[in-house]
Amino acid sequence: MRIVALSDTHAPRRWRSCPPRVAEHLRGADVILHAGDVCVASVLDELAAYAPVHVVKGNNDGPDVVAPETLELTLEGLRIAMIHDSGPAKGRLARMRRRFPQAGLVVFGHSHIPLDESADDGLRIFNPGSPTDRRRQPHGTLGLLTVEDGVLTRAEIVPVT
Repeated sequence: MRIVALSDTHAPRRWRSCPPRVAEHLRGADVILHAGDVCVASVLDELAAYAPVHVVKGNNDGPDVVAPETLELTLEGLRIAMIHDSGPAKGRLARMRRRFPQAGLVVFGHSHIPLDESADDGLRIFNPGSPTDRRRQPHGTLGLLTVEDGVLTRAEIVPVT
């Protein structure tokens, strides 16, 4: 299963329509995970034209973005949890394990700082960054994940700007 992970698209200020380099990765995706700060629901409609979308609510999302604060789902046998704000960097892995004890992967956003980190107990946390609002990062980014038979076989942060 090919998954595209996004966060912090911040439409319409930063995302007027899907950027071409983002669209390249969305074509052929089996599912899209958006870790919040979509800001307007029309982005979700645009993304759904590529693949099914799972989203959590971000702190900047408007009232038209109907999404839960957290989400847990199983894709291709892998238990995945999603949250927008995972809290401070210090203690994040342990905190996410406590919050999502069954998850093998937690996808989050909020900081706009791409991150791929693993714990000794097998938990992996993944922030795809933002494709449109890089803040102090060198590039706008998104995440590419591949899941096969319950195993995350690929996790890559890809520059798109």
